[in-house]
Amino acid sequence: MTTPRAAVLVLKDGTSFEGEAVGHVPDDGPATGEIVFNTALSGYQEILTDPSYAGQIITFTYPHIGNYGVNDDDAESRRPFCRGVVVRDLARRPSNWRATGDLDSFLREHRVPGITGVDTRRLTRHLREHGAMPGAFGTDEEGVRAAATAAGGTDGLDLVAEVTIDTPYQAGVPDAAWHVVAYDYGIKRNILRHLGAAGCFVEVVPASTPAADVLARDPDGVFLSNGPGDPAGVAGAAETVRALLGEVPVFGICLGHQILGLAVGATKLKLLFGHHGANHPVRHEATGRVEITSQNHNYAVDLTGVSGVEQTHVNLNDGICEGFRLLDAPAFGVQYHPEAGPGPHDARYLFSEFTGLMAATG
Repeated sequence: MTTPRAAVLVLKDGTSFEGEAVGHVPDDGPATGEIVFNTALSGYQEILTDPSYAGQIITFTYPHIGNYGVNDDDAESRRPFCRGVVVRDLARRPSNWRATGDLDSFLREHRVPGITGVDTRRLTRHLREHGAMPGAFGTDEEGVRAAATAAGGTDGLDLVAEVTIDTPYQAGVPDAAWHVVAYDYGIKRNILRHLGAAGCFVEVVPASTPAADVLARDPDGVFLSNGPGDPAGVAGAAETVRALLGEVPVFGICLGHQILGLAVGATKLKLLFGHHGANHPVRHEATGRVEITSQNHNYAVDLTGVSGVEQTHVNLNDGICEGFRLLDAPAFGVQYHPEAGPGPHDARYLFSEFTGLMAATG
């Protein structure tokens, strides 16, 4: 058994937490990134492999992480893109019939630094009060403190460039009812499964693909995926989406929803500590029904003063816009992850709404 190595986590404001190093221990200095917390009780592998966490260090509020191990089927992307992981207690012996490995080995394999033994309840309370902030962790306290002081946030960064694909690929059955082009801002595999189940053949394209190239593929609809960071930092994305509106039905989620909002004139908001978890209540304005949703974002959009749009969903925790539709073009978006993975399936109907929109405009 490897002897545990003492580690320290330091926030940019100087607040520090003691722990032990797990996962990959980098040779080139401490792990740095924007530190956020996720409140989901399970689904840690899906969370770690969600590309939306690029540039961030994930703190799990649930105290025991790694209990059921890891397996290839639960990965949401080709690898984790997060900068690191913070847990209270990392399970050393996973127990589940689906497990093919343990979380510590998974982190080492994918070169993801981790720290365990941290008082994650105190850390979460601090982030709730002062907001998500940059920080660093590692085994060299002096180096960690210097890195935390110098660490920057995510504002203005094009983190999508770190996670998007270089070459288009396809998913689903070619003779499916609907042909959809999906922009990969950080798309998750479960999204492709849900689009396939809804009758879509999907061509996934890089985030920088021009609108003309997408329209040349003659799709029935365009999907704007989830992804990391600041929507205003994604080079050319809002302009590209603006060129698609009115030409083809558009459905955006999470970052895609935000980019759609910017395309129609909405204002970007930076939330204090974001929404990261699988239990966020959202009210569907037309029906009054409350959906429990899976979310992962630090930014949102404000539709105040924007004409030609209707807000369709609202967050019941803080009142931010969780969904809207255009009144003069076949397009809509939601701030959350309707495919869950992990999380509840209350919002799964939105994929059918997308195919219904394609049917109505076809």
